[in-house]
Amino acid sequence: MRISWTHRSPPWTCTTWSVAPQACHRALEPADYELKPPQTDESLARQLVELGYRGTGEILKREDFEARKAAIEIARMAERTQKKALASAGKDLQDNFLKALAVREDDNRNGKVSSVIFIRDKNAYGQEVSGYIDYANRLKTEDFELYFSGKKRLLPRPTDLSFYNWDSQIAVCNSSPNYQVIDDNPHGLLFKYKKDRKILNVDPKGHPGDNSTRTSIQTDLYTQVVIFDHISRRKT
Repeated sequence: MRISWTHRSPPWTCTTWSVAPQACHRALEPADYELKPPQTDESLARQLVELGYRGTGEILKREDFEARKAAIEIARMAERTQKKALASAGKDLQDNFLKALAVREDDNRNGKVSSVIFIRDKNAYGQEVSGYIDYANRLKTEDFELYFSGKKRLLPRPTDLSFYNWDSQIAVCNSSPNYQVIDDNPHGLLFKYKKDRKILNVDPKGHPGDNSTRTSIQTDLYTQVVIFDHISRRKT
């Protein structure tokens, strides 16, 4: 199927796949708890529940609980500190595209906004490629300081939401942790945001969808860039 869009769009015939999540479980060792007579320390019980412990009639010793609580708080503080260290922080960004990524970085990391980036340009082999990138997912799996510092160029990959190589005519679609790809729409690709199940429409002739915007970026680094921003209204 070939679709006539304002920006150059590939004849999407995509291969899709998904990866099932796996869970890890750890059982408490005998040294982790101690049998005690029934107690009525409500504050201790509440704090244990808040920290995710579920009892089976056995109660942790208070000193063990306090040690674990302190360790968890230290880990939480370290995580908050790590989140504040943005890859774009302190960078002298000149191009509009990198500036647009920097403006959206924090919100994509904390889940307030989910951005999908359409890029069309030539790869290192001189082949024209295009595709849609789940920005939040890439932020979690890559060091974006390399992109913001200009050491690497952000380009679509076969593992992104969509990828098309205009020379080889290879088209691939993949759902991500944030989006489900809908590739059987007669008007072009659609992405369903998994948290609120809203549809993101990337057809430039149509509306992008509820709580979504489309922004074309004027850049010297790429042939074409369009950023779609979706704000989830789902209550957490």
